[in-house]
Amino acid sequence: MAGKRPGGVTLVAVLTWISGLFDIIGGTLLLFQTSVASTVEMFGGASQLITSAILSILIGAIVMVVGTGLLRGSSGARLVITVFQILSIGASVYLAITYPPNAIGEYFSAAISLIVIALLWSGKARDFFGS
Repeated sequence: MAGKRPGGVTLVAVLTWISGLFDIIGGTLLLFQTSVASTVEMFGGASQLITSAILSILIGAIVMVVGTGLLRGSSGARLVITVFQILSIGASVYLAITYPPNAIGEYFSAAISLIVIALLWSGKARDFFGS
C-alpha cells in the first residue's frame, strides 16, 4: 500500500457494497418467484431459476465481504472484486434478459459494476494498490 487512500478508492468500496447488495436483493427476489409458473418457465425450470438466484446472492455476498479489503489497499481484494464485478455484469445481463420485470434493477447493478471496475484501475487507485 502506497500512502494515503484516495477518495476514489473509498468511493469504489462503497459502490462495491451497493453492487453486492443489488445482487443479493435481485437473487432474493428471484427466489420468491419459484411459485410463479411463468417465471419458472422463462428459466427453463425451477432448478435453473433457483441456481441463478443462489449464484446472484453468493456473488453479492462475496463482493461485499472482499470489498472491505479494498479499504486496506489489498491488491488481491482489487483483483477478486474485478473478477466478481465482471461476473456480476454477466449475471445481471442474463437476469435482465430472462426476467424482464426485474430488468431495471439489473441494469443499475451492471452500471455500478462498470463504474467500480473503471475506478479500481484508475491512476491514483493503481498507486494506492502498489501496481
